[in-house]
Amino acid sequence: MNPNISSQSQRIKNRFSIPPLENGDRLTREEFHRRYEAMPENVKAELIKGVVYMSSPVRVRNHGEPHSLMMSCLGVYFLSTKGVKMLDNTTFIVDEDYEPQPDAVLRVDEKHGGKSWVNEEDYLEGSPELVVEIAASTASYDLHDKLEIYEQKGIQEYIVWRVLDRQIDWFNLENGKYVRLAQNKQGVIESKVFPGLRLNVGAMLADDLQRVLSDLQKGLQSKKHKEFAGRIGKQ
Repeated sequence: MNPNISSQSQRIKNRFSIPPLENGDRLTREEFHRRYEAMPENVKAELIKGVVYMSSPVRVRNHGEPHSLMMSCLGVYFLSTKGVKMLDNTTFIVDEDYEPQPDAVLRVDEKHGGKSWVNEEDYLEGSPELVVEIAASTASYDLHDKLEIYEQKGIQEYIVWRVLDRQIDWFNLENGKYVRLAQNKQGVIESKVFPGLRLNVGAMLADDLQRVLSDLQKGLQSKKHKEFAGRIGKQ
């Protein structure tokens, strides 16, 4: 039997025996996960502080395009750096009250010294080095509840693109607290965790991917990136 058909049949059966997820439900992580796996595949949900958040319809300019631009930038770095992995919209099991689904993750493979890993059920655990969220505004829980748990979890860098505010916040973990990284005179922010990862904020906000990638290439050609890639590639 085709495994895809079998999986789909089981998912349909589960819909009639397992309660559906509802926005605002208060659940344990285990119950949230059980219900989430029974939901249709196009449904996105997260558990934040024990509360279920269901994704609204995804708009083009407010999410789809910014998400694609960010993934393009991270993708070039990933392809240029052995030992680094990139994830898109992947379930991240944190603890009893948190099971977020970040828009993007850049992490060092556990085989190369990274602090996160893929568990037996094919979900992410541990502390990935960089997490990215595309948010509507400062009112979004991405800059509040999620920021707090990522900070507590020891995730070293956290990027929040506030689309409606036309702002990109890049946080670095210093002494257990997130501190915003500043742009240099050229409007570029450089990662402290991934040497050579550079983001021209103005160009990104202007949808100028060519300039974004041009600045990124300068980082990829730098001595510090070559040293980093050579070091983790040998582990």
